[in-house]
Amino acid sequence: MRVGIGYDIHRFGEGESVTIGNVSIPFDRSLTGHSDADVLLHAICDAMLGAAGEGDIGIHFPNTDSSLKGISSIELLKRTRKIITLKGFSISNVDSVVIAEAPRILPFRDAMIKNIAAAMEIDVNQVNVKATTSEGIGAIGRGEGIGAYAVCMLTDV
Repeated sequence: MRVGIGYDIHRFGEGESVTIGNVSIPFDRSLTGHSDADVLLHAICDAMLGAAGEGDIGIHFPNTDSSLKGISSIELLKRTRKIITLKGFSISNVDSVVIAEAPRILPFRDAMIKNIAAAMEIDVNQVNVKATTSEGIGAIGRGEGIGAYAVCMLTDV
């Protein structure tokens, strides 16, 4: 068994929704980034790649690659699953936490879990998504952006 941890954070910019866990959540701003800025999926990709000893999302999907501009992070997650599968690993489980003052994540949690499980080709019982706030502390607490952590356990096939 191998374990990896991932983290991501994106700042807010102009827009009308945020994408988290491949779910579009109506909001008065959007997250900015080279792709769709889905912090949750980016953290999960990093956790998977770390567990497989494959570096991180920036190595495999660099923001200098113009072909990845605006790409859906669910596609990055699918590509990451393929990388770890080719290395001889299967996904045991993923646990994650989204850190945001707003918007509220709970109403969208089940849809996020379904999207993640489908992209990773695993059962929804193998995916967990939690949410918390920063209690007004730091950049996230000041409402400047959203962050996420994820842990992934891989097993040898």
